[in-house]
Amino acid sequence: MKLYDELVWRGLIKDCTSPDLEEKLNAGGMTFYIGTDPTADSMHIGHYSSFLISKRLAKAGHHPLLLIGGATGRIGDPRPTTEREMKSIEEIEKNIAGLTKQAKEIFGFEVVNNYDWSKDINFIDFLRDYGKFFNINYMLDKDIIRRRLETGITYTEFSYMIMQALDFLHLYETKNCTLQVAGSDQWGNITAGVDLIRKKLGKEAYAFTMPLVTDKYGNKFGKSEGNALWLDKNKTSSYELYQYLINSDDEKVIDYLKTLTFLTKEEIEELEKSNLENPHLREAHKALAREVITDLHGKEEYENALRISEALFSGNIKDLSCDELIIGFKDVPHFEINNEENLVDFLVNHSICSSKREAREFINNGSISINGERITDLEYMITKENSKEEKLVIVRRGKKKYFLGMWN
Repeated sequence: MKLYDELVWRGLIKDCTSPDLEEKLNAGGMTFYIGTDPTADSMHIGHYSSFLISKRLAKAGHHPLLLIGGATGRIGDPRPTTEREMKSIEEIEKNIAGLTKQAKEIFGFEVVNNYDWSKDINFIDFLRDYGKFFNINYMLDKDIIRRRLETGITYTEFSYMIMQALDFLHLYETKNCTLQVAGSDQWGNITAGVDLIRKKLGKEAYAFTMPLVTDKYGNKFGKSEGNALWLDKNKTSSYELYQYLINSDDEKVIDYLKTLTFLTKEEIEELEKSNLENPHLREAHKALAREVITDLHGKEEYENALRISEALFSGNIKDLSCDELIIGFKDVPHFEINNEENLVDFLVNHSICSSKREAREFINNGSISINGERITDLEYMITKENSKEEKLVIVRRGKKKYFLGMWN
């Protein structure tokens, strides 16, 4: 299968600017760029799905440039509904450093910052050298701009399109970059760049967009949507990422395998067959989690995430470290422990049981476990010495209800 056909099969091409692009993509040798603005100090899974295109095209003989928008990030890409919050320069610089480091570590390609070539352009030159090539009617016809006219759009946001077009022009002139790739919500901005190159240089440039990765409700994965899965493992642990991916919607998992992994068509079709015939095995979901986490964080991180998941599922948590337990029990009720006390009082005082009578019933029925061990002794004492590494007390009530206590 040729590159273009594979991209179509994976659902990675939504719109493109020229029918000639198919042949050029298949031939290899194009320098292209894909970018993001520094709205946070880490990319999220939405960026990952888009930026993976850099690896796919690189394998086919193309040369990727990863752009961090140090200049455009100071302006803010127009949102469909309201203006973005203007971030401080200090926060933007911090985010740029984080994204640049992350892009190099995960994707390993050349990273450029559009602030480097934008910072010295004065306002008059901006209008003379670039603004004159943009017809206002042309700009108003772009989807995002048109949708904002009713609620209002600032001149700053309105200028974003010109700045992104300027990026494409600069990279075309300095690095022979002839292709821009972006998410489908950037169609208006990237076609503006293609038009600027043609008008100013009389040259042909190309672009295509990819559909945004969404959940089953059509919501895209992003910070503004409140469902960001960060690529930084200190913000979203490998275990949390594993849990999300392993619990992906059945109707979306094959799409995710196509867009988020490098598994072959044959491998994905086999997983699709398994997903239909034996959905309880969740082979497709397991493959998705394995491929994504290994690519992002490495094999060891994936194996640790799998080990934590299996230990928590089985209730066999004795071999997990305190750090692993804190990761695994991030979303369960937490409380501080300030003094030693017997188990009955402990369960009541920390709202694990509603009364001493209920606490005794749970203990007598073998329904209380402390740090992975079933406790049936009503006089059992909760002490630092019998806590996990003298730090944690993990309480399980019944089969699934967990609580995490931390010594103060």
